[in-house]
Amino acid sequence: MPELISPDAAWHHAWREAHLEWGPGLHEDGFGLLPGDDVETPAGFDAWLHRLAADTRCTYRWITEDGRVLGGIALRHEEHEAVPRAGRLGYGIRPSARRRGVAAWAVEAMLDEARRLGMSQVLAVSAAGNRASVRTLEAVGGVLQQDDDGGQVRRYVLAAAPGSE
Repeated sequence: MPELISPDAAWHHAWREAHLEWGPGLHEDGFGLLPGDDVETPAGFDAWLHRLAADTRCTYRWITEDGRVLGGIALRHEEHEAVPRAGRLGYGIRPSARRRGVAAWAVEAMLDEARRLGMSQVLAVSAAGNRASVRTLEAVGGVLQQDDDGGQVRRYVLAAAPGSE
């Protein structure tokens, strides 16, 4: 059974395995990676974790199971600068863990966190061509609000509080 954990330096090796599986780039939404982050060295990894922990406008969680990092998920709250572009919820599942319902499970778990933070709704943004993400957001009750950028981006609203649909 997967679980959500706070980013932790003890998981450096397992996190690096997941990161390497994705290949080069910063496409693992949910991990809060920035172009200048050094996640290769233990010191750089620790500095990145400290930056994440200091970000009071976002809750970062890693999706783990049996000693493996399956993915990451982030809940952006307050006035986080990424919300207009990326929404309040971002996630990524490593390729070998996809098609098992892990993303839907993690989204639902983060909606519980959103409820605890007093949020009634959560905006999630997906590339229209990312069929797996679109299916995930629809499976957890996401309601399509609009297509942006000529149909390239879809914005879904997810109910975080009971009865807020």
